[in-house]
Amino acid sequence: MAKKLVKYSVVDAFTDSAFKGNPAAVCLLEEERDEQWLQAVAAEFNISETCYLTRLTESGPLDSSIPRFRLRWFTPVTEVELCGHATLAAGHACLHLNGETEEGFFIELDFPTVPLTDFNPDEVSLISNAVKGAAVHDIKITTTSSEDLFLVLPSIESVVELQPEFDAIKKCPGKGLIISAAAPPGSGFDFYSRYFCPKLGINEDPCDFVANAASPRGGVLHIHLDEQNQRVLLRGKAVTVMQGSLLV
Repeated sequence: MAKKLVKYSVVDAFTDSAFKGNPAAVCLLEEERDEQWLQAVAAEFNISETCYLTRLTESGPLDSSIPRFRLRWFTPVTEVELCGHATLAAGHACLHLNGETEEGFFIELDFPTVPLTDFNPDEVSLISNAVKGAAVHDIKITTTSSEDLFLVLPSIESVVELQPEFDAIKKCPGKGLIISAAAPPGSGFDFYSRYFCPKLGINEDPCDFVANAASPRGGVLHIHLDEQNQRVLLRGKAVTVMQGSLLV
């Protein structure tokens, strides 16, 4: 029996303009596929993330009239625990499946906060090599299972102009490297950031969990911190740029 065609969309997340923001492929699975297939398709798309949606059919306390999906996220080389921009892209694609044809609406994601801790000063030289000696005001590291280094730089210009050494980043602790700087007054933003993750096959992720991405593609997030409940609400727009079917 031939396998069902897999419908997919390529969605630019955290932007209201095509070919900006962070692209993600979103695939709707009507039947289970093995991990080798999932990884091969993600490698074929060869963008930072491919998200797979599988419809949940089991009964539960939630309104059964509302479609629910299980999500999995793959980079071109491995599966990851969570991806913000691909989740937003998946939400955008689901709304299109339900007949929403307009672009430009906001989607809100609700995530737990990620605690930070001080970075081991004995490993600062690794960081210096990764950012080619750029001035760094502060270094933290996330305490989740997928550790990321978080560097505060002195200015937006230093964030934009940084040319990282990707091989050196691979030698640093943790998964990836976030660089950030406070935005100047009157800019309309709180901070600018970039994210590098060559260990997962993503030299630079154009826009993921940052307020205003300083990567060439850019990207804008609206962020609200709920300090009482330790939650972060991320709002962003998305644009569908491609739709089709996988034939294998």
